[in-house]
Amino acid sequence: MNFRQIFFSSLLLFALVAQSAQAQSPERRKRHFTNSARPYHRGPLYFTLGGGAAFYNGDLAESFADNLPGPSGSIGVLYLVRPRVMVGSELSLFKLGAKDQLPERGYAFQGKNGALTGFVRYELVRDESQFADSRGSAALIKPYVKAGAGFLLYTPESYLGDGRPVPSTTFLTAERNDYPATALIAPVGLGLVVRLLPNLNATAEGSYYFTTTDHLDDISQRGNATRNDGFGLVELKLEYSPWR
Repeated sequence: MNFRQIFFSSLLLFALVAQSAQAQSPERRKRHFTNSARPYHRGPLYFTLGGGAAFYNGDLAESFADNLPGPSGSIGVLYLVRPRVMVGSELSLFKLGAKDQLPERGYAFQGKNGALTGFVRYELVRDESQFADSRGSAALIKPYVKAGAGFLLYTPESYLGDGRPVPSTTFLTAERNDYPATALIAPVGLGLVVRLLPNLNATAEGSYYFTTTDHLDDISQRGNATRNDGFGLVELKLEYSPWR
């Protein structure tokens, strides 16, 4: 499966989720209750759109100074399952790059990547607007933490150099012959939600992704084959619900 197939499959999945959510108006949603017997409705569904930068951590570079950051973009959905707790799914497309932290080796790489994740987000402050018997105003700023799991599709290219590749760059023979390859990922992160309108939020989020691969940079046997690579995404996002 290539990046285009992942992208359009995810759009179809998000559309099906949206159609299901639209069928449930606020008046028809079932009431649920917290442990303290406060009523709340599940939902609404939010669509998310974000953009930012991607950073690599692995055999070649363990610091920002040796990174060659790439752009990132994401689309997703969020759904409130109980006050403070949201579940979501997100598709992210991003580029990674780095130069070797050991100049005597002189390696560098660039890579195209796609990630599909599911996650749980926990807000660290209470928001009265999430309760059916609201006793106050909505929270304007909410910090949160998140964790999840998913799949990564990655296609790296390694070369000799100390910067980004140029048209004359000669790429090294790949260590694997199955690119684009797949891996499991486990993201953890934190962020801050800012309420702009009753149905529109802005968020700033940073996440780190643990992976099950040491080939994110196409440098494994030529580097340190005993430790897997990882990456981070820093993005600004908008969250919009048309059915608030």
